[in-house]
Amino acid sequence: MKPRLLVIELWGLGDLVIATPFLQAAAQHYEVTLLAKPYALELQTRLWPGVRVVPFVAPWTAFTGKYRLVRWPWRQMWRLRRQLAHERFTVGLSARWDPRDHFWLWLVSAQRRLGFPRMGSQYFLTQPLTRPAPTAHRYEYWRTVGAQLNFAMPERKHIPVPPARSAGYVLLHTGAGQPVRVWPLERCRQIVAQLRQSGQAVCVACDPDQLAWWREAGETTATAPHTVNELLDLIDGARAFVGNDSGPGHLAAFCGVPTFTIFGPQLPEWFAPLHSRARWVEGRPCPYKPCSDYCRFPQPICMVELTLEEVTEKILGFLDSLS
Repeated sequence: MKPRLLVIELWGLGDLVIATPFLQAAAQHYEVTLLAKPYALELQTRLWPGVRVVPFVAPWTAFTGKYRLVRWPWRQMWRLRRQLAHERFTVGLSARWDPRDHFWLWLVSAQRRLGFPRMGSQYFLTQPLTRPAPTAHRYEYWRTVGAQLNFAMPERKHIPVPPARSAGYVLLHTGAGQPVRVWPLERCRQIVAQLRQSGQAVCVACDPDQLAWWREAGETTATAPHTVNELLDLIDGARAFVGNDSGPGHLAAFCGVPTFTIFGPQLPEWFAPLHSRARWVEGRPCPYKPCSDYCRFPQPICMVELTLEEVTEKILGFLDSLS
């Protein structure tokens, strides 16, 4: 019988995709339970069928009002703690330097607790780990944890992904987790027009709150996937993906679709999609960058100062490289 492993990754879709090589490798050695947001249940069938998902929306992952304690689901959290403690995990870990994760590992009594300590959280861990270099990609944190569990994981450029398709449309997704990561929609519309003029088939996808804008702009076939499975259906018909720094781009890359990312407040060296043919344009410099999406300006200069001309040129070059 395999030992039991609890993995905590409570944040976004892109974060779960970056964790995928670790989860796949861990499932060969452990009976893995993943504590994550509910959409991990949809990812599980496609990316890690051997992993059990326990859905949980942690209140501290909200963008605003995360510490309004009277609104926290205390009863649900207590039941979850009892459920996980009852399972007696051999190992529990988080690849984040997040004291809240580390406190949970201690609270559920995982025997061996691995993580990257911060603000004294090493007291909740049995095995504090040294963080990778400041410029390291988020994937390197998972590789570090994997090495501590004695299984090797490939370097980022050698992560296996399905082969790219030679036919299909360019999937342009204009959404993002936060508004500061969204390149102006009017410029995206002009990109779509130029791609079609050059003979490219384009499918426009967006977040639900952007759909009315696209319909009013004449893009009557634009779609706003409401679930991960709906997004996967769109990705399965694409030969290339263009979008902001967001979860859909990470998912497309891991499904074998080469990606072009328009970065804003975050750094490509930290969050570039896991695909050897991933390309990007970096947001304009800012004294507060990376800012974790809490922009100090009326408009995110890192995004709005990226011109249509330079982004168009880079996207066309990216698509030409796939031919």
